[in-house]
Amino acid sequence: MKELFQIDIRYVKGIGPKKAQLFRKIGIKNLEDLLYYFPKRYEDRTRFVKISELKEGQYQTIKARVLVRAERQSFKRRGFRLLEVVVGDETGKLFCVWFNQLHLKDYFKIDTTLILYGRVEKYAGRLQMNSPEFEIINEDTDEMLDMARITPVYPLPEGITQRSFRKLMRACLEEYLPKITDCLPYDIRSRNNLLNLAKSLLNIHFPENIEMQKQAYQRLSFEEFFIFQLPLALRKFRRKQKKGIAHKVEGELVEDFMRRLPFKLTSAQERVIAEIKSDMARPFPMQRLLQGEVGSGKTIVATFASLIAIQGGYQVAFMVPTEILANQHYQNIRFWIGECRLEGRQINIGLLTSARKEKSALPQVLKEGRVDLVIGTHALLEEEIGFKNLGLVVIDEQHKFGVGQRALLPQKGAHPDVLIMTATPIPRTLAITLYGDLDISVIDELPPKRARTLTLGFSKRNELEAYKIAKEQLRQGNQVYIVYPVIEESFTLNIEGARQMYEEFKENEFKEFRVGLIHGRLRPKEQEKIMQDFKEKKIDILVSTTVLEVGIDVPDITCMIVQYAERFGLAQLHQLRGRIGRGSKESFFILVWDALTPEANSRIEAMLRYSDGFHIAEEDLRIRGPGEFFGERQHGLSELKIANPLTQLHLLKKAREEALRLVGFDPYLNLPQNLKLKERLLRRFPEYERLVLVG
Repeated sequence: MKELFQIDIRYVKGIGPKKAQLFRKIGIKNLEDLLYYFPKRYEDRTRFVKISELKEGQYQTIKARVLVRAERQSFKRRGFRLLEVVVGDETGKLFCVWFNQLHLKDYFKIDTTLILYGRVEKYAGRLQMNSPEFEIINEDTDEMLDMARITPVYPLPEGITQRSFRKLMRACLEEYLPKITDCLPYDIRSRNNLLNLAKSLLNIHFPENIEMQKQAYQRLSFEEFFIFQLPLALRKFRRKQKKGIAHKVEGELVEDFMRRLPFKLTSAQERVIAEIKSDMARPFPMQRLLQGEVGSGKTIVATFASLIAIQGGYQVAFMVPTEILANQHYQNIRFWIGECRLEGRQINIGLLTSARKEKSALPQVLKEGRVDLVIGTHALLEEEIGFKNLGLVVIDEQHKFGVGQRALLPQKGAHPDVLIMTATPIPRTLAITLYGDLDISVIDELPPKRARTLTLGFSKRNELEAYKIAKEQLRQGNQVYIVYPVIEESFTLNIEGARQMYEEFKENEFKEFRVGLIHGRLRPKEQEKIMQDFKEKKIDILVSTTVLEVGIDVPDITCMIVQYAERFGLAQLHQLRGRIGRGSKESFFILVWDALTPEANSRIEAMLRYSDGFHIAEEDLRIRGPGEFFGERQHGLSELKIANPLTQLHLLKKAREEALRLVGFDPYLNLPQNLKLKERLLRRFPEYERLVLVG
């Protein structure tokens, strides 16, 4: 017999090539996809209500007889034909109306007993249901799919009805469940008190009762978490089998650096440095994620780690997403390292970006080992860039790189240590899921003497109030950002663009000040020149797109206005807020919105209420739901279909423990009881084939 995933959806009875196209649109390509296509909610239709007890505005279920059936033309909508059926029980009558569905009339013969489910509405002084779902009761009806039960409701495209989908699902479950093989080994199911797969699939689609639905949900969620965690556990296990570099973590160079620093480290920075030192001293590769708010001092920590590697004779690659940020890190790190010496010589630092690479001798001197630390963009990933002795890779703003890109740079060395940094806080509930193969450090403290940043909000019609605050700041000698979501005016979105408003501000609202414009379409050298002019206070107001989102430090900016704030994500807004208030002066982060959807309103409220990044991240997770966090860019894995780390953290932790346990005694999943699991893992995540089969 063919496996479920080998049975194309078009060959399933009742589908065929035309319907198969609709199914493929919702990700159902084969029979396995179909059985794992879960309901979005359930309706409890087990409780029948008497017609006299029906309540307007509620979805309710009744059992009644057909009393009258009639067809007529709609008075309100030309070309619409109505099918009206009057049903009744011993307590009263109810009108049911179907629009342009005259083919249903043959179902509603007089005296036929029906179960109907729908929203009760009042029309012309009478109660009625519009297009209710129905089931006919007769002597042959031994089980109803839609009524008198807990009924599944699926997210379906136009062209597939709930009723036909339930019928198809029931037929497939009846035919194939007896032949299904469970991919979860028995000992794991037993330890965690989980249903087998067949019983779980049956009760997730057609629950016997609420308790069985909960057990099915738990089993399938556990399976999803477990398969999600397996590659992370495999990566962690493989890493510990590799021979890494046992760095000498104490030495003259790092001591000299600490002595020369012009400021005191926070206790959070000191704690994280201790964690990194402990990792780097061990003889297997460090894989650590460093989280910290914008301005919390992650770059200093990364510089310290770099010097540990350099003092042992190793090279460091420091990759960032933009040329502006690469330039900024280059300038800052050169300043911090300054006069530090290694055995009497200066530390050699290089800068490699796409713009500089062609004219630079850096690729050659890197290969020769004559550069200790190179700071660069994606240019570092190019094939011709090599290292003599790469000992540490630092990746900043990791969410800006794809999974494949992050893996490429460490391959240029012999199992170097890796430090991944992010200023986008990840809720702890998701950190386990997304980065289960990494050790995690958090800098949860900002340097002292940072002034507070006030977050204010105005609707578009009150934006002049925002401009008043900006002008007050400008007259005090401070600088201002005004951020737009797009460069050009968009008639589709009905919003102004940065370029148009730059001209408008220059001529009118801010004509007494010097206004500049920066955006991602400018060449890197032009961006660099504009930012340098801004830093040197040759520009008072910088109109921009989100090119500012990542890592640009200008200490005299005390005001940022974000236009059409409803079009930005929470993480983006929090990143933008971190770009101001870098000095000792009180700052203003101002959100201006045009039209708010409920979700956008929740985001704006979260920004006004919270300043802490982890609160923001938790709120973002609550608003968007966990699935949105699992994009290819962020993790390379598909979204979770049923499991929810926000509400099932305990189950996620259990799944993680079981994944680590399994990998500990069967690291290649070759034992007979794990072969089905291996197949399922590789079907779900084919990108991990080499990891599972080779290591």
